[in-house]
Amino acid sequence: MTVRNLNSDQFALLEFKDRIAGPQNVLADNWTASTSVCNWIGVSCGILHKRVIALNLTSMNLRGTIPPHFGNLSFLLSLDLSYNHFYGHLPKELGQWHRLRILQLSYNHLNG
Repeated sequence: MTVRNLNSDQFALLEFKDRIAGPQNVLADNWTASTSVCNWIGVSCGILHKRVIALNLTSMNLRGTIPPHFGNLSFLLSLDLSYNHFYGHLPKELGQWHRLRILQLSYNHLNG
């Protein structure tokens, strides 16, 4: 069950990666299916469940939108996408984050 759940976290993050661009392709080079999601830049996984619990991509000069698949990161406690160039609506699926405690989206162009 842990593998399936970690795979759903990986799928959500790969969908996110497909919607963004960065000046140095840091995520394109590091976020690959051949590497464990827990070893990706900006991603932290919990010790007990081995699920994504934090995503910190602050000040990476990233540009793009946030996909509805992000709502599948059900163990997420902290999200920091501040100081980037994200735009568009926040998907309603983000309302599924019942564990989320920290949300930093400042200095972007998001609405919703």
